[in-house]
Amino acid sequence: MVGAKLVARWLIRALALLLLLVAGGTFIPRPLLVAAEASTATAPSYRVLLLSGPIHTDIAIPLDDRLRASFAFLEESGIPVSDPAAQWLIFGWGGRSFYLETPTWADLEPMPVFRALTIDRSVMHVDVAGSISETHPAVKMLEIDGERFEQMLDFVDDSFVRNGGAVLPVGNRGYGDYDRFFEAKGFFNALFGCNTWTAAALRAGGLRTGFWNPLPQTLVVSLNLYN
Repeated sequence: MVGAKLVARWLIRALALLLLLVAGGTFIPRPLLVAAEASTATAPSYRVLLLSGPIHTDIAIPLDDRLRASFAFLEESGIPVSDPAAQWLIFGWGGRSFYLETPTWADLEPMPVFRALTIDRSVMHVDVAGSISETHPAVKMLEIDGERFEQMLDFVDDSFVRNGGAVLPVGNRGYGDYDRFFEAKGFFNALFGCNTWTAAALRAGGLRTGFWNPLPQTLVVSLNLYN
């Protein structure tokens, strides 16, 4: 009985510490201070969409002629970037095992969960979409100025592993006909996973996030607070 009480007490303490860390990671902004910048009122800006699921976030960027040309290399892997019906190019970063082996919750198995909770290799997931409703509750519109937008694209581009300048598809793997997985830099852990990558990409775009956002919900809250 004493042992059970001791275990319960430590579990409560661990849960309280985790909640404190999540709250701190949400409400402490990153960067903490924002340096004054010259006015960019006349600079062009881009609408970027944050797409949120229960545990994962993606970034959708609007496709125009310039960006179709910039990401033309994805065509070779089966992603129809040049298709006029493609209005958005969607990027996500995540754990290789969980991403590849769990297209739906019905496919959830113990090993991908174990790897996500420990450490796993990472992959990039790239998809295209037509019209996306910006009023959908899982969609958040963000505005990024032109120079910062380029910095965000550089961050995303640098997340791909390359060989001789070419990205590396993971076989022919994808959830459908027009999306693919690619080898990515870095290692995945649930505490520093897909949502912390998304937050870092948005910070490269000049937005402020929470200091640590392991969940989509905390990332959205911090974006609402500081932007």
